[in-house]
Amino acid sequence: MITVSALYRYPVKGLTPERREQLVVQDDGRIEGDRVLAFRFADAVTPVDEGGFEAWPKSRGLALMDFPSLARVSATFDPDTGRLSLHAEGRLLADAALDEKGRGQLAEAITAFVARTPEAPTLQRDGVLPLRLIGDGRTSRFQDRARGFVSLHGAASVAAVDAVVPAPVDDRRFRSNIVVSGTVPWAELGWRGRVRIGDVAFEVQRPIGRCAAIMANPDTGERDARLLGVLTRQFDQDEATLGILLLPAGDGGVIREGDEVRIDAD
Repeated sequence: MITVSALYRYPVKGLTPERREQLVVQDDGRIEGDRVLAFRFADAVTPVDEGGFEAWPKSRGLALMDFPSLARVSATFDPDTGRLSLHAEGRLLADAALDEKGRGQLAEAITAFVARTPEAPTLQRDGVLPLRLIGDGRTSRFQDRARGFVSLHGAASVAAVDAVVPAPVDDRRFRSNIVVSGTVPWAELGWRGRVRIGDVAFEVQRPIGRCAAIMANPDTGERDARLLGVLTRQFDQDEATLGILLLPAGDGGVIREGDEVRIDAD
């Protein structure tokens, strides 16, 4: 039997995940509380609009793709109080509310952290500084893709990658919302049609093409595994791919750890 083994959402785009016992899937295809905040570059003043849907690509702000050291920053967001806390290497970087003063403090703290990392020169590119913390803490709006999507991968696929590289590889590298167990490696790439997770039905959209973010160790922030090349060479992929994108087939709903996953082929 295929079941949900882990669920994640990412309150701050590009920073650490929040593991959840359940997730609310919105009817727009996004996860409630997911990517509701983002540290954006100075020149990223407007979102990308594609067919009436809003997106903020990774290139518009802080993300692991270009700033792997961000993996060392632990972000905790309390939507009830509207406070965001940032920790790194056992110390508090900042803890503040989402008012104008607090946003400035949080942006200054993350800027100072990045300035002490190997990615510091990237901050000096035109249009990057000053960073701005944007988002209301409620609206899920900072997805890479305009349509949003819910991401899923199989734990067995990650285990297959881990088995062929010396660096530790676990689910966190791939930043999916849903991790499932009970499949053989790469089985999810062959899913077609409709997938039901608990009481929520999804339509399978397409596999997830991966970027340099997966090369960052989620504990150290170092690029310690050339996983893009591993996926193409070791697993004979034309494009580095792991996991799939889903959209709800109806009004969405709640999915939970332990839910059964059922695949209805075309």
